[in-house]
Amino acid sequence: MKGDASIPLLPCVELAPTLEFYALLGFEVTYQQRAPNPYAATRRGGAQLHFFGLKGLDPLKAFSSCLIIVDEVEELHARFLAALRTAHGRLPLRGLPRMTRMKKGQTRFTVVDPSGNSVMFIRRDEPSGYGDDAEAPTSILGKALKTARRLRDFKGDDAAAAKVLDVALKKVGAGTTMERARALVARAELAVALGDTPDALERVRDLSALPLSEAEHEALRLELEASGLNLPSPVT
Repeated sequence: MKGDASIPLLPCVELAPTLEFYALLGFEVTYQQRAPNPYAATRRGGAQLHFFGLKGLDPLKAFSSCLIIVDEVEELHARFLAALRTAHGRLPLRGLPRMTRMKKGQTRFTVVDPSGNSVMFIRRDEPSGYGDDAEAPTSILGKALKTARRLRDFKGDDAAAAKVLDVALKKVGAGTTMERARALVARAELAVALGDTPDALERVRDLSALPLSEAEHEALRLELEASGLNLPSPVT
């Protein structure tokens, strides 16, 4: 006897751009109709997503979401990244559609489609909770980084994550130099996602002024590059 299955049914403004977007991610259309109501079914491996046209849908106010459990996420994110960069010329971190960044060791990432639906891809063996429950930072910046990461990667609230980091960065002696550096990197990435390029560049300038080792500088430079930002070489 076959087991039960559930299939997310997500609203969309138009079928065509929705299906084109998911085709980039490897989803194939298994059924489609335009009348009497727009409807389509897609599949990628064992994951299925169905879509229906919804008049008056505002993608910027959409809140529909679903989870897709996968065996691994880093390689999957890399494949999605390559496809989206080919289509958009860069990783779309803001606007619609967009995809969250993926850092080494991360267990999930989120794709937001042209209609504002959030599809979160989660590694099957992700630890319980947020996957970072074992982390117990003691400094103000360490705690802020953990909270901001949860707000950004799990709730999708970039503005709230930015506020948390802003408060921590204003405090003197809030953490180590490297914690401040990572907070500035995270804040710069959020500024890009929020469409505030001048603020992102200001955070990079603040980061450049910190006394970092060559190894630390290189690690942070690579993180910033994923957001389209450049960290100047340290002055020697």
